[in-house]
Amino acid sequence: MSLIIRGGTIVNAHGSAKGDVLCDGGKIIAIGVDIDAPIDAEVIDASGQYVMPGGIDPHTHMQLPFMGTVASEDFFTGTAAAMAGGTTSIIDFVIPDPEQPLMEAYNTWRGWAEKASADYAFHVAVTWWDDSVHKDMGTLVHDEGVTSFKHFMAYKNAIMAEDEVLYNSFTRALELGAIPTVHAENGEMVFQLQQKLLAEGKTGPEAHPLSRPPAAEGEAANRAIRMAEVIGSPLYIVHVSTLDALNEIIRAKGEGQQVYGEVLAGHLMIDDSVYKHPDFETAAAHVMSPPFRAKEHQVALWKGLQSGALQTTATDHCCFCADQKAAGKDNFTLIPNGTGGVEDRMAVLWTHGVGTGRLTNEEFVACTSTNAARIFNLHPHKGVIAEGADADIVVWDPEATRTISVKTHHQKVDFNIFEGMEVKGNPSHTISRGKLTYIQGELRAEKGAGRYQKRKPFSPLTRK
Repeated sequence: MSLIIRGGTIVNAHGSAKGDVLCDGGKIIAIGVDIDAPIDAEVIDASGQYVMPGGIDPHTHMQLPFMGTVASEDFFTGTAAAMAGGTTSIIDFVIPDPEQPLMEAYNTWRGWAEKASADYAFHVAVTWWDDSVHKDMGTLVHDEGVTSFKHFMAYKNAIMAEDEVLYNSFTRALELGAIPTVHAENGEMVFQLQQKLLAEGKTGPEAHPLSRPPAAEGEAANRAIRMAEVIGSPLYIVHVSTLDALNEIIRAKGEGQQVYGEVLAGHLMIDDSVYKHPDFETAAAHVMSPPFRAKEHQVALWKGLQSGALQTTATDHCCFCADQKAAGKDNFTLIPNGTGGVEDRMAVLWTHGVGTGRLTNEEFVACTSTNAARIFNLHPHKGVIAEGADADIVVWDPEATRTISVKTHHQKVDFNIFEGMEVKGNPSHTISRGKLTYIQGELRAEKGAGRYQKRKPFSPLTRK
């Protein structure tokens, strides 16, 4: 059945104009003023609203086995919550255990994701190295359409990638036309500081940020950037949380390197005082890595987003409930790392970005959708309102208000890091490949409706 969105202001990263959008067969088939539509087409009146590309969250962890437990959000509940917030695609992470074949882990994640209600793609983590990893990376790129590989520089004695792994994997990614991404924290430094703090009797959540100082992130970001410089590879740094790492990105970009930076909505809004909350459950609920930082880092991150030094916004959505977080009651290093946010990212960014004058409407679209689509080669099917693109659309009501709360959110977790925040600007309708999945507060997500998105590799020359 056809769907037409009438009378809204169409907002793309490259500009805005009033018009109608006609969708059929899961695609946008026409854009214009007063365009004709089939007599039986479903009509959305978007008067006074914005018609924007559906959000793309390039950093989620649905159903992740981690730190002795499994994230509470699965691929259905997580993608459904995403669409309630205007996000229509996610890029999740396949994370093999050390010495586990990459293809084995990938096939496991593909199975879990079959229940997704929104479209999805994968980054695949490289946690170890031998000839089989080299081979599997090729298979993933050429046969499965995976064009991004993740490297954890943290989590010693678990999934941390040493420099040898980084070098080999970055080199292989360049050969294949894929982009390496890194979680930039010096894992050895973090490990040593954790042991020191525990020995000093500092066992609660307040020790978590002390064990992961800004310098640990800055050093790792610099190391990964320099390695990419020598190899000649592009690089994407996930969840940049400090001025230290941001400065390394700015320096590298100023010297002509292709370095991209991602910032989390949480890191833009929440500071490290949360770890000093007297209630363990509240403090532990905020434990994630990198941790929330002192307020001066938030100021710098906003400037990085405004200036274009940081290109994308994400959530690192990885939910653990209170009973799971309780595993670290007497040892902060055992608290499962992760927070939520996939449902609230766009409203938070609109309220505190567009609503404060930090971002234009077009910049909002760029950092919540288009830039991720371009960097990870989902564009032009995703991230743009254009003829021939997938009909992944959010109709955005700039006057709609709500109070974020665990009592009303759709996320499958018993805490919300934005609890009590008043937001102005919310979806009135979310459309996934031409189907209405959220209408004025009613969630219509369908289990299994999401499709895996194969991506084509880049030629290294296309990034220059």
